[in-house]
Amino acid sequence: MADTFHAQILTPEGKLFDGEVLGVQVPGSSGSFEILANHAPIISTLEIGVIRIHTPDRSTLYLAVSGGFVEMNKNRMTLLAEAAEKAEEIDVDRAKLAKERALELLSSKDADRIEAEVALKRAVNRLAVVEKLSKAS
Repeated sequence: MADTFHAQILTPEGKLFDGEVLGVQVPGSSGSFEILANHAPIISTLEIGVIRIHTPDRSTLYLAVSGGFVEMNKNRMTLLAEAAEKAEEIDVDRAKLAKERALELLSSKDADRIEAEVALKRAVNRLAVVEKLSKAS
């Protein structure tokens, strides 16, 4: 059996994942990277993107993340997310509505462009994670 390590994903709402994994791919600020067993100690910031968790039973879990931090040390990974959702728990209609609202804000002269762009990126990411789950099934 391949080497595993312990991974924990925490949000302000609580623990989203806690268990043994083969690997975790995260959207680092300088680009996506994968953490495997015996990885060198690392701390990195995260961007809006997809987290892929590779489990010992060879399944893949997908999560949408909206930034945060990840630390790997002594075969223990802790990911602190600003917000994160499992793909199967994402409300697609709500994500589509958030995307539409963000696009409307971007077309408004009075809108905070940066806030609208971040909202759009989060909504698009959530929809992309759902799509990855449906393609994996």
